[in-house]
Amino acid sequence: MDTMNAIRNRKSFRGPFTNAPVSREDLTELLEAGYLAPSGCNLQTTRLIGVDDPELLAGLADIYSHEWAKGATAAILLIGSYTMSPSGVSYHVHDYCAAAENIYLAAADKGLGTVWIEGQIRGERAEKMGRLLGVPEDQTVYIYMPVGYPAKPGPDAKKKPFEERVWFNGYGGAKSCTSPE
Repeated sequence: MDTMNAIRNRKSFRGPFTNAPVSREDLTELLEAGYLAPSGCNLQTTRLIGVDDPELLAGLADIYSHEWAKGATAAILLIGSYTMSPSGVSYHVHDYCAAAENIYLAAADKGLGTVWIEGQIRGERAEKMGRLLGVPEDQTVYIYMPVGYPAKPGPDAKKKPFEERVWFNGYGGAKSCTSPE
């Protein structure tokens, strides 16, 4: 699949999954996609854990507490910490977001379904997931991505028309009337 097809076909998938396992090779490629994401000031703050052990997958799904996630045959967790760059800004959020998008695209390319779960695991759930996987206390689990083969196609997200969100040479498509003086 070429890049634009992967982007156009990527969708957030919330089960059900088939029982077909995600191969270690495919899981490794998804992890590599996340690992290769751009990183602010090249600090490379994002860490990734691939999970394919059935007991650990069940534990993660129990912590998340949404039934559909229990069918995932793999998962990826994105971990990091607030890390100050030399310019005095932390890019950790940008870093793990870029990694998650790369994983989404690689999953779409392989016919795998996944979703980026962040807000629903903040706090206690993220801490429990971290303890389950031995994440050091100075690191935070930011994103949980259950992964598997969709049992049926997920619904298409309704996107607003391109023209409502994208313009050339100015917001809203309006031509600037100000002079450069």
